This record gives sequence, C-alpha cells and structure tokens, in this order.
Amino acid sequence: MVVEEQNLENGGSVHVVKGGESHFRNVVCGPVRWLKMLSSELHWSFVFGVVSLYGVNQGLGGSLGRVATEYYMKDVQKVQPSESQALTAITKIPWIIKPLWGILTDVLPIFGFHRRPYFILAGVLGVVSLLFISLHSNLHLYLALLWMTISSAAMAIADVTIDACTAYNSIKHPSLASDMQSLCSLSSSIGALLGFFMSGILVHFVGSKGVFGLLTFPFALVSVVGIVFNEPHVPGFSYKQVHQKFTDAGKAMWRTMKCSDVWRPSLYMYISLTFGLNIHEGLFYWFTDSKDGPLFAQETVGFILSIGSIGSILAAMLYQLVLKDHPFRSLCLWTQLLFALSGMLDLILVLRLNLRFGLPDYLFIVVDEIVSQMIGRLKWMPLLVLTSKLCPHGIEGTFFALLMSIDNAGLMTSSWLGGILLHVLKVTRNEFGNLWLAVLVRNVMRLSPLCFLFLVPKGDQNTFKLPDEIMGEDSEEEEDEKEGTRNLELASLVHSVDRR
Repeated sequence: MVVEEQNLENGGSVHVVKGGESHFRNVVCGPVRWLKMLSSELHWSFVFGVVSLYGVNQGLGGSLGRVATEYYMKDVQKVQPSESQALTAITKIPWIIKPLWGILTDVLPIFGFHRRPYFILAGVLGVVSLLFISLHSNLHLYLALLWMTISSAAMAIADVTIDACTAYNSIKHPSLASDMQSLCSLSSSIGALLGFFMSGILVHFVGSKGVFGLLTFPFALVSVVGIVFNEPHVPGFSYKQVHQKFTDAGKAMWRTMKCSDVWRPSLYMYISLTFGLNIHEGLFYWFTDSKDGPLFAQETVGFILSIGSIGSILAAMLYQLVLKDHPFRSLCLWTQLLFALSGMLDLILVLRLNLRFGLPDYLFIVVDEIVSQMIGRLKWMPLLVLTSKLCPHGIEGTFFALLMSIDNAGLMTSSWLGGILLHVLKVTRNEFGNLWLAVLVRNVMRLSPLCFLFLVPKGDQNTFKLPDEIMGEDSEEEEDEKEGTRNLELASLVHSVDRR
C-alpha cells in the first residue's frame, strides 16, 4: 500500500508509504497492539517522537499554522494578496537549506548527543518565535515575518532530526521499515485532518494570534521529545572532523548532481513546480472578503480544507492500484494535463458560472478542493518516486533532502511569480475584477512544463536506476538494506512542507 502526504503548491505535505496488504490489516485491526510492538522493539521514546513530530507538530500544528497565517496576514497585518503571497513564501527558506540541518545533526554532536539537543533547540526556537507573534499587539510586518521564518526553521530542524532517527532505526530493524513508514504517514495524515478541521473554529473564537499562541504547545512537545529521547552518548568527539565531513558530503553531492541522469529530471521537477504559479492568496481573499464571492466564514474554510484531504487519500489509492507501474514520462504527461484542466474549476467559481448551473458555492468548492488535491497529489507522486531513485548509496538521506530542497525552491518561486501576477493584474484585497484572468493565466502556464518532458526518463518506475558508477556497487544484502532505508526516507524526509 502507498500513502502520501506532501508539501504541494497549496501548502500541503507528503509522506510515502509502502507496505503489503497484510501489514495494512495489522495496522488497522490492532493499532494498540501494533504501537506496543513498535515501542518494545524500537523503544517507546522513538514512537513518542514520531507521533509528536509528524502527528502533533507537523500535521496538527502545520495545518493550524497555515490557516492562522493566512488570516493573520489578511486581518492583522492587512497586506494585499500579492504581498501576502510573496512574503509567506520567504518563510519556506529554512526548508530549502534542509540538507544543512541534516549534515549538522549527523556530524556535529552537542554535549555528546547527535539528536536530543537539536530537538530541544527546535522546540525552544518554535515556542519563543510564536510567543512573540501572539503576544505583541502591534508587531511590525517584517518582524512578524522574521519570527515566522524562525518558527519554520524550528520545524525544519525537528523534521530532519526525526528523519535521521527513522533512517537509523530502519537500518537496525529492516523488518520493521514498513511499520515505521506507516507510523510516520498515519501520524501526519491524522494530525493534518484534525488541524484543518479545528483551524477555522479556533481562528473564529481566539483569532489568528491566539492560534499562534496555542501552537507553542506542539513546539514545547518537541523539546519534551529531546529530553526523554533514548540516544547513546558519544564521548570524546573530535570537532576537527566536522570540516572534513562537510567537505566530503559536498563533493559527493556535486559529483552526483553533475550526472545528466540526475540534473535533467531535477530541472524538470523545478520547472514543473515553478510554472504552477501559486495564486492561492488571491483566491483566499476572494473566498472570504469579496462581496461578489462566497464570503466563507473561518469555520467553513477549515472544514473545506479538511474535506480536501479525501482527494489525497483517493490519489494514493489510485496510484497504488493503477498507476505505479506506468513509465515516468507518460505519467508526467497526463497528470500535468489534468493539473491544468483541474484549474478550470477555479475559473468557473470565480466567474460564478456554477450558480448559473444551480450549483451552490459550498458544494462546488468542496468538489473543487477534492479534485484539486487528488490531481495535485497524482502529479507529485511519480516525481517523488523518481527523486528517491536519484539518490546514490552512502549519501541517500542528505541527497534526498537536497532534491527536496530544489523542489521547495520551485514552490517558493511559484509563490513569488504568482504574487507578481496578482500585482500586475491589480488584484487587491478590495478589487477582484481581474482575478479570473489571473486564474486563466495560471492554468495556461501549467501546460508549459510539457515542453520539457524530454528531461524525464522514459523508463518505468520499477526498473529505472542511476548508472553503476554513480550508485556504487554493493552486495545483495547491502542493497536490500539500503533500499529499505531509501523507502523509509521517502516517508520521512519530505515535508510539508509547510508544508507544502
């Protein structure tokens, strides 16, 4: 079974799960017994860490934070949609430099520990930054942006640290790799569903700043993970090794990136995401403020986002049952076409054509959100699988994080270009006359990556692999072990970011 949860253009998050049907039945039928088994085999602190990081901090906290940020920029800072689009994209920079955090946790222990201090540091940074936003009555826009970026960095540091713990356990317990993937994905998915469902209600009752204050609790939980986490102490570490290890990792990544089988699909992934032109903030302002729009309340916005998760689940099932054996290039072709066509639903809504057909806004936007989430997830899945296959042995984790950073850079560029488009077309918080044109331009631009499909390999998803000189040669036992690690990294290294 494959379950994915990832950071797309709309701010979602992705985790990939692979596991057999019998394994899935064990998870569903006996969750308590399953969790007890994992706790006894892997130590309870690891299970507690995964649930806390993926479920509470990233899933629940990430979805609450997304909705709170949108209302904070609109109602408290009172910025224009184009400004909000461009400024909030800056908070994703810590995810672009995620490989740096990964290398730090691997090669630079603090007080003899590689993981625990980074959990504590991430929790403290998150609590302090969100307290400043929630308690300051007239916080300047750029100071608010700084504290948001710091909280994003805190989440990225915590994310990459639990990634490393998960990869380490997958090597020590390869037979439990699929169980760990399921735990990561289920925690993230359930947390996100609960977070989106509660987000609108909480914003309505305590305001966006109040929600930021509540988000200090998930970050405090991250510090608790650092305090109780079971990790061996490494005495007498020589810090002179740090520079050499950084240098070796950089050389290995550069040598791999120069291979045409790596940089070509990486370039396509960046182009595909960049030309998606994220204009979400313009649509969000129209949904909630325009007199000619639906005027959705906060509770409705949160509920719609939670219902959209159904599309992600449907996409995961469809991909596993029908699409996982198709060639990369043909799958990218059809999903990109569907991605462009799905954007026409937004155009129908903005032009109010749905009302002419007797379809109420609430029903239409629910269908729109489900379809958009499903198509966006189907578009992302083959790219994510391809990314996992571009990682050479020995630096799988760091290189996978590097490729995800390239994708996050594409998402950030997409947000900036979308903000420029909204600004050029004079879409403001009070004027939405050209929003339909912005949607149309975005839909047309979604077709442009089709011109670069030649960068995507023709091979199918099961047989494609990098040349042996890049991948390195391993024994069959080592190959199986590393494949399990790579599959697990596919579940844990990606985020959400936002995390979409």
